[in-house]
Amino acid sequence: MAGLKNILKSLKKDKFPFKFVYSDSYWMVDFKDHVFPVNKYRLVYENLLKKGAVKDNFIEPAIPDEMDILRAHLSKYIKKIKTGQLSSSELTALELPFYRKAIDFFFLTAGGTIQASEAALKDGICVHIGGGFHHAFADHGEGFCIINDVAVALEKMKAEKKIQRAMVIDCDVHQGNGTASILKNKDYAFTFSIHQMDIYPAEKAVSSLDAGLWSGDGDEKYIDILRQHIPRIYEEFDPDLIYYLAGADPYKKDKLGDLDLTLRGLEKRDQIVIENARRRDCPLVILFAGGYTVDINDVVSIHLNTIMTARKIYKRYSRRKILA
Repeated sequence: MAGLKNILKSLKKDKFPFKFVYSDSYWMVDFKDHVFPVNKYRLVYENLLKKGAVKDNFIEPAIPDEMDILRAHLSKYIKKIKTGQLSSSELTALELPFYRKAIDFFFLTAGGTIQASEAALKDGICVHIGGGFHHAFADHGEGFCIINDVAVALEKMKAEKKIQRAMVIDCDVHQGNGTASILKNKDYAFTFSIHQMDIYPAEKAVSSLDAGLWSGDGDEKYIDILRQHIPRIYEEFDPDLIYYLAGADPYKKDKLGDLDLTLRGLEKRDQIVIENARRRDCPLVILFAGGYTVDINDVVSIHLNTIMTARKIYKRYSRRKILA
């Protein structure tokens, strides 16, 4: 009995009983006045420290081997990136500054998602303070994305036989077209995207399952559609690992989306995705993906709320396991 009390006491004391992947390099990349707010990574990190996270909670990412990148991308494309030989149309499609430090940033975040995958398989959950660059295709980048970190990590986990099946739950406001394309027709990967239809990308890819909403649909329609599919798809596909792209951009104040979700709606979204994964004891990787409010603190708050929801659910189910 004394041992049980000590374990429960330890759970209560440990403010964050899972790991975060983070690097200062994430926000040091200079995208100038670009709409993508890389500084959100630093602000989330600093807020986590204020909330009791300690050095041991954080994993420093490393740039992966090129072989790992080539699991999801064509060698011709990677060579063009590394040599700076993208065409003018390819650069236009990226919609962000293209230079050495930006390239390193995307390679590093791919390494971060790989390490987050490994940590999640070990601990049950891991949060990557970054990642979710779902518009990168095998042969080109677009929509602020050069390397598809999720596809790279998923393919590596499969190739190394750490998993048999993986699922991508993409709740960014934009469809995960690059991820859907890369993983199409691969029976070990299931891609689910719930997104706004009347915005970028104009031409949607085909995910394993797509759920489209329209401008102004709001909390009720969004949550209703999400509940129609989760946990059903978890049960039917039975993944060994789930990647959750917890985009902040469905929020009503976002500049690039119009789904009009409230903070409460986003919190409910997080609960549905995360709690049903924990109920099935399925390892979960949480990634930030997009978020483009006028006030960066809105985006930071949404990401922090996702983390706090994960912490609450993780601790609750850990206690249940111990008591059982």
